[in-house]
Amino acid sequence: MAKHIDLGKKGEDKAAAYLLEKGYIIVARNYRYLHHEIDIIAWDHDELVIVEVRTRTSENHEHPRDTISTAKINSIIAATETYILEHELDCQTRFDVICWIPHENDDDWQMEHIVDAFRPTP
Repeated sequence: MAKHIDLGKKGEDKAAAYLLEKGYIIVARNYRYLHHEIDIIAWDHDELVIVEVRTRTSENHEHPRDTISTAKINSIIAATETYILEHELDCQTRFDVICWIPHENDDDWQMEHIVDAFRPTP
């Protein structure tokens, strides 16, 4: 597996562990609809939380949250709409971003959880 894919998977695994530790209930990982993907779908009490995980190799690159384009946001929203319809959900939905930047010591990661990072436009 390519190094960037391994790094992304590790970041997603760490994000899932973090969410579980915080009491979230994870219902799906790597949910796909056509060419759209959601990294993590979870419940935070009665709110559906859609989580985009971003991982970068060092702090010298742009902040991971700044790498989420409008096209990516629209893709996440499209997949979310399909997930909600498929599961016949009627609930509040929130879009979070979890950013990971590993340091030289692979066990020492800087993490930022951005709650309600973006909203769909009407």
